[in-house]
Amino acid sequence: MTNLSLFFWTVLPWISAVVFVVGLVWRWRYDQYGWTTKSSQVYESRMLRWSSPLFHYGMLGVIVGHIAGLCVPKAWTEAAGIPEHLYHLMAVVLGSIFGAAAIVGLLGLLYRRFVVKSVRFSTTPNDIVMYVLLSAAMLLGGWATVSTQILQGSNGYDYRETISPWIRGVFSFNPQPELMANVPVEFKLHIIAGLILLLVWPFTKLVHVVSAPVGYMTRPYIVYWSREATTSDHARRGWSPVNNVHQEQKEDKEAMSRGA
Repeated sequence: MTNLSLFFWTVLPWISAVVFVVGLVWRWRYDQYGWTTKSSQVYESRMLRWSSPLFHYGMLGVIVGHIAGLCVPKAWTEAAGIPEHLYHLMAVVLGSIFGAAAIVGLLGLLYRRFVVKSVRFSTTPNDIVMYVLLSAAMLLGGWATVSTQILQGSNGYDYRETISPWIRGVFSFNPQPELMANVPVEFKLHIIAGLILLLVWPFTKLVHVVSAPVGYMTRPYIVYWSREATTSDHARRGWSPVNNVHQEQKEDKEAMSRGA
């Protein structure tokens, strides 16, 4: 076991976890007003209307799938009467659907941010770092799924024999880095990218995920009214100019004289 392997599979996960927790506490105490997604809907809403739900629903399914696959031991699902081949089939099919939706949604968000000038100008260096790391983790995860699961069929790599017990050992302070020795490189790169993303998570707009945005998926979009629509569609409030009042009085007198 090399020092580099020990760093990636023992030290880095703990560093990422500590920075993640401490960063969230610091952000909550000193930057609650910045605990937001910094919505750019005011600049453009048409592409956002389809790309944002695709990304968020897809990511929700991906996260649930990761929790089930990494934290639930194989013995538990077998004890529940779920054969391994059936679990593998469900994981691949559902994971591919949610993963594809998340990637398509992310590509839509990136395209919108690059093409729409006002959205591009509102992008900060912090946003760029976040998008690069998020894209790397997601695309590497998609590559790992396709190359080691879909293309291999029933002979796909069984990550529940190595990666799953390794990650559970990290959480229980009993790391077993030797389990990662023969893991395919696609999974290794995906995990490293995910750990690096976890390091910067509390300091980006991704922090809003930790707020448990349960209502986000069903709430309507915020409606923004333009200045032109407000002034043209609604009558101006307040007193009429003096000239208009005199004109109205003159017209009233003329109407009364004709009636007389």
